[in-house]
Amino acid sequence: MRTTLLLFLFTITAWSQTGNLTGKVTFGTDELAYGSTVIIKGTQKYAVVNDFGRYEFKGLKYGEYILETSSMEGQTRTTKININKPNTEFNISLDRNGPKDLQEVVIKKASIRKEIMDKGFAVNIIETEEAAKRNLQTNDLLDRSGGVRVRQNGGLGSAVNYNINGMSGNAIRIFIDGVPISTYGASFSLNSIPPALIERIEVFKGVVPSYLADDALGGAINVVLKKGAKNSLNASVSYGSFNTVQSNFNAAIRDKNGFTVKANAFQNYSDNDYEIWGKWVYNILPNGRYDYIRAKRFESMYRSFGGRLEAGFTNVDWADTFLIGYNGSQDFNQIQHGQYMTKPYKGRFNENTANVFSITYAKKDFLIKKLDFSAVSVYSHRNEFVSDTVKWNYDWNGNKALGLYGTPILSNTGAQQGAATLNYRTANIFNTRAGLTYSINDNHKIVANVMTYVFDQNELDRMKPELVRNFEVTRDYVKTVSSFSYEMTAFESRLRVNPFVKNYYLKNEEIKPVIINQNGQNSIGTEVNSKKTDFTGYGIATSYAILPKVMIMFSAEKAIRLPTEDELFGRPGENIISNTSLGPEQSNNFNAGFRLGPYDISHHKITLSANGFTRNTKDKIVRKISDRLNEAVQSTPFVNLGKAQAIGFEASFQYSYNNRFFAGMNISKFNSLFKDKYDSNGNIIIHYNKQLPNEPYFTINGNMQYNFKNLIQDKSELNLYYYCAYVDPFYTSWQIDRTTAQFPQDLGLSYTFPSKQIIVSFDARNIFDAQVYDNFAAQKPGRAFYIKLNYNITKF
Repeated sequence: MRTTLLLFLFTITAWSQTGNLTGKVTFGTDELAYGSTVIIKGTQKYAVVNDFGRYEFKGLKYGEYILETSSMEGQTRTTKININKPNTEFNISLDRNGPKDLQEVVIKKASIRKEIMDKGFAVNIIETEEAAKRNLQTNDLLDRSGGVRVRQNGGLGSAVNYNINGMSGNAIRIFIDGVPISTYGASFSLNSIPPALIERIEVFKGVVPSYLADDALGGAINVVLKKGAKNSLNASVSYGSFNTVQSNFNAAIRDKNGFTVKANAFQNYSDNDYEIWGKWVYNILPNGRYDYIRAKRFESMYRSFGGRLEAGFTNVDWADTFLIGYNGSQDFNQIQHGQYMTKPYKGRFNENTANVFSITYAKKDFLIKKLDFSAVSVYSHRNEFVSDTVKWNYDWNGNKALGLYGTPILSNTGAQQGAATLNYRTANIFNTRAGLTYSINDNHKIVANVMTYVFDQNELDRMKPELVRNFEVTRDYVKTVSSFSYEMTAFESRLRVNPFVKNYYLKNEEIKPVIINQNGQNSIGTEVNSKKTDFTGYGIATSYAILPKVMIMFSAEKAIRLPTEDELFGRPGENIISNTSLGPEQSNNFNAGFRLGPYDISHHKITLSANGFTRNTKDKIVRKISDRLNEAVQSTPFVNLGKAQAIGFEASFQYSYNNRFFAGMNISKFNSLFKDKYDSNGNIIIHYNKQLPNEPYFTINGNMQYNFKNLIQDKSELNLYYYCAYVDPFYTSWQIDRTTAQFPQDLGLSYTFPSKQIIVSFDARNIFDAQVYDNFAAQKPGRAFYIKLNYNITKF
């Protein structure tokens, strides 16, 4: 009996033994092959070689494995290794093969994407290597991604919001390395970050992972910047239509002791004087007749500039990352019209400045083995100024509007929009996010994150009546989101399960002056509006690899979206009126989908994915919608609309041939319906079961690319691009005003010189000058041409 028991224990021990595999990857004997990828074939495991040339796998069961090592600069190598002890050192040497073909680039990138995509979330991973060569902005990349629609109120610098599969606006949260972008201020947006600075963009649709600790309801966009752990320099400048000039510079330097400095700067300018036309562009003649015209926007200039500097240490014993940073930005934006295009402005503008200081720290094996810790704290001081003192009305020719007797028409309010204003706003923001990850073993992990966002704003309007002029409006906003999740993998990483729970807390308060009249005498009093919200949500994401290249995914979440500071307190520069009574928005989100491929058949490669979704929302937060046709609505608040439901699907198809020809298409189709049936009197609401206005619910994107190598010079590369998009007509108000179908098409080319340091690109946007609309039918630029010069050094 004792012998049998000992034999049983020995068998269990031997079966459960695991070991770690580490090693160095080099070209030849000593040149480090950092950035290359080591994949364990037949599993979901991979490792990316770090800046010291090393890779690592933990917790491998004893046995024989096949390693496939690939690099952009060397030939792929397949080797066998036997794991039979706790720690195994195995070095790999690759042969150089000059500039690597695109197939191996894809192998590397796909392995990086896998860890995120295989967790079961509905997610797109956008890679930026090709986009960095062209005159594309970050929002352009997002707009071409499946299920995503970028909504913009005009040209460069205009207000932007995002629609992801039926959820839009602030239900979609935007992050930079996990930090909410709102921390950085209006002068620093996604278009302020050139693709050359971005490692990848993670687009989560519906359910959002817990490490992005925020109150995202309909999805999240996380821009992951390049870590800059190796020496590099990149600069680019572009010029194009509407006198648009954009430039950026970024550099990273790291010495042998790990001291790292990263610096980047950007500049954007555009007159935005593109032509507009159609049923929303007209002048009102003295006799009251509408004169529909084709005109140029005349006061729509945008200018921004800024920079970011970080210094610290990377990949040292006491920290993987320790960086102290400063981010400064400033912009100037002429405001051409309000929410609708029915009335042009002249002389209304706003300015924003932001000074942001940050500390970032991350360490694997923090304090104890297998405990990873990361934290980032950001303090932001922001200033906003809105000026509107011009008292005349204007037409789309830029002239004063004339009345019945040919005299200029004065505005009813003494300004272009509402009362005359010289509005100064100052905000101080503190944002911190901290996360702990503990790996129980190779298959079980627990993750905890907490994010705190503190917003304090003062407002002073120099044009207010003297009695209240010097009384500052104060606003406070404190939000905390905590999350806890458990990650499990099983069956050789084929099954992944990720349940999580989130707690949301918000306290907001506004104190503003009010004039009190007592016995014919005016005095100043205060009005206090405050509110607290506390809510707990939960969800799960899971995936299962039926076959190595066939995966099914499911995710679900009961979530809440807290109103933002702009929605509660208003924002004059974007024509938003305050609504401090605004409540939170709740939603039950479900996603189910599959991914097939990539399948390699001879020289052909095919990938197919699809995802179905439902969103059942209560107290949906939307911009107030006009009920009347062509009403001259200039500014509106956000309101709780009521119940809404979105049901739809998206699908994506990618194809390549011989690593020269690439084609792709994605489609998104959903119904976003208003589901409140009865009003307070028991009557059926006329909008019940109607499509929500201002949401394009059927979109298609398509693209093609062909690569010519050595066409003009040896080791050079010429790429030709084609892109098209289709947006089905959608209503801009309740079943009344409807846009036409939109079908813009782009052409482009880029030429990479043999040195790989200089790239020249040319882009023709909207080549057929199609009429394209966005939020509330605000027209976007027509045909435009851009040229870009990019200079890059990666080794010095």
